[in-house]
Amino acid sequence: IGPTGPIDPIGSTGPTGPTGPTGSIGPKGPTRGGGGGAMAGEAPLPSVALAPPGGGSGPGVGPGRTDGTEGLFVALGAGLAAVSHPLLYVKLLVQVGHEPLPPTVGRNVLGRKVLYLPGFFTYARHIVKVDGKRGLFRGLTPRLISSTLSTITRGSVKKAFPLEDMEHVSNKDDVKTSLRKVVKEVRNGSSASLFSFLGSGVFSAIGRIFKEEGILGFFVGLVPHILGDVIFLWCCNLLAHFINTYAVDDNFSQASVIRSYTKFVMGIAMSMLTYPFLLVGDLMAVNNCGLRAGLPPYAPAFTSWIHCWRYLSSQGQLFRGSSLLFRRAPMQAACFPID
Repeated sequence: IGPTGPIDPIGSTGPTGPTGPTGSIGPKGPTRGGGGGAMAGEAPLPSVALAPPGGGSGPGVGPGRTDGTEGLFVALGAGLAAVSHPLLYVKLLVQVGHEPLPPTVGRNVLGRKVLYLPGFFTYARHIVKVDGKRGLFRGLTPRLISSTLSTITRGSVKKAFPLEDMEHVSNKDDVKTSLRKVVKEVRNGSSASLFSFLGSGVFSAIGRIFKEEGILGFFVGLVPHILGDVIFLWCCNLLAHFINTYAVDDNFSQASVIRSYTKFVMGIAMSMLTYPFLLVGDLMAVNNCGLRAGLPPYAPAFTSWIHCWRYLSSQGQLFRGSSLLFRRAPMQAACFPID
């Protein structure tokens, strides 16, 4: 606050008070447009909130608070990735078909004898027995880098494309408005998924991949991953939005509560339906790359991801690794006598 009026944030201080780039301070207050005393009787028009004494941030959310929140999300994402890494590590080994333990005889809900492959806990104990406890966290560093890049990318996309209007749905929305909202959200989600996938693959064995397969080796399995993400986002957002808009009545007292859980439930359902795309993408990443799990006789050399999809479909293993607790043995193992 100057002697005679508020300070313009981009102005400078004159002999009797602050002056802005387009006006000066008159006898009774600030004027705009260089009018001297013609506009002196009008009330001042501050353009921004005044900062408190001492140069601190005002009551609004400043850059420091935003950066601190983003850093908190990055730390939480990295912690969650570290805790869930053993589960994802076992899941990846199951996806590529690595089965070091034989199936065991069990019974299904009807009481019939069936063959079950080892679940997550049995598989994890085997890894600890062979490689120690550190074996469960093999490959953790690139996963942490992937989690950090994914969190930062999603935050940047949300800042660039705000989704305030996506949070408010009503039965009054017509089909055109609903589709426009869904397209906008799918576009933002697809951008975040694409950039996070590209970032996560570059830091995994860069030298060897580039030496053996060239620059295209970093993008093996990209097509099924992106297709799965796009289909997931489209179906999840489309179903959730239309359910919230047309199936949930605005007059219902618990409408907001139901709408808050719709997308979560749709996400679980669609993640199961789009799981084969994730499986095919992971198999194409290790196929014919020099690892035994990606070479005959453990796996055929696939010419494309469609070839891989057809092979898994013929073997009935398009959902291999989707469940880590109750795993039925494939038909090849189930054909042996179990008594």
